[in-house]
Amino acid sequence: MKKLRNAFLLAGLVMALFAKTTLAQSRADALGWKLGAQAWTFNHFTLAEALDKMDSCGIMYVEAFPGQTIGGGIEGKFEYTMPPSQQEKVKALFKKKHKVLVAFGVVVPGSEAEWRTLFDFANRMGIQVITSEPQEEYLDLISSLCDQYQIKLAIHDHPKPSKYWNPDAVLAAVKNRSKLMGACADIGHWVRSGLDPVECIKKLDGRVMSLHFKDLNNKTPDSHDVVWGNGVCQISKVLETLKAQKFKGLFSAEYEYNWDNSVPEVKASAAYWRTMVSNL
Repeated sequence: MKKLRNAFLLAGLVMALFAKTTLAQSRADALGWKLGAQAWTFNHFTLAEALDKMDSCGIMYVEAFPGQTIGGGIEGKFEYTMPPSQQEKVKALFKKKHKVLVAFGVVVPGSEAEWRTLFDFANRMGIQVITSEPQEEYLDLISSLCDQYQIKLAIHDHPKPSKYWNPDAVLAAVKNRSKLMGACADIGHWVRSGLDPVECIKKLDGRVMSLHFKDLNNKTPDSHDVVWGNGVCQISKVLETLKAQKFKGLFSAEYEYNWDNSVPEVKASAAYWRTMVSNL
């Protein structure tokens, strides 16, 4: 009798968890939000291994980064210069792992020809967002390529003194250019630069293309990641502000701490995000 009762309790917990996850996904879909992971979170591993780790965290969407060893029986590294035959193998890997490649970066081509190659690669791979810190001389070209391919260019903010550490620099770069150009809002790096992530999001209203999502233990340049909701990045207020702006797009979990065993923290962060989204 006790075993039967325990079985019913377990079944009830499973059903409740499933219902909660389904509700969160439904709400995220309604908002147009996708929870993904920047593969850099798992840069000590191959891309194939990173996809498995994302799977164990319940994350479907992926932002790849240049230079990661592919693995999974595929030679070479993930680069936008991969030959077509290798690209097809990588696409098959994503399909096999039940993951969706949405974004790629941070990548910074150094010539007009390389930018064209990058956009052509993104188009063939189904990538919707290119994350970059582009040189000023290529901004007009990038604007035309965004419109031509209907692919977003998200300007990333590494901490100061990097070129785009402040949202004002991003807004200046995209002024009078394609509406598909904007910010990859790395809220953790803003905090490291002494900025308020909520105020940064407000300033960028309508120009947030994607996010590198983090929560940090303190507001200093050498702060480190913590499970979302336990730090100083004002996660709940950031989400509320994005909802108010009618943001639609990718949240890339980028957990840069406890590199070899970060799955529990990333999984807990994803669960927190879903709880918060369910209540928006």
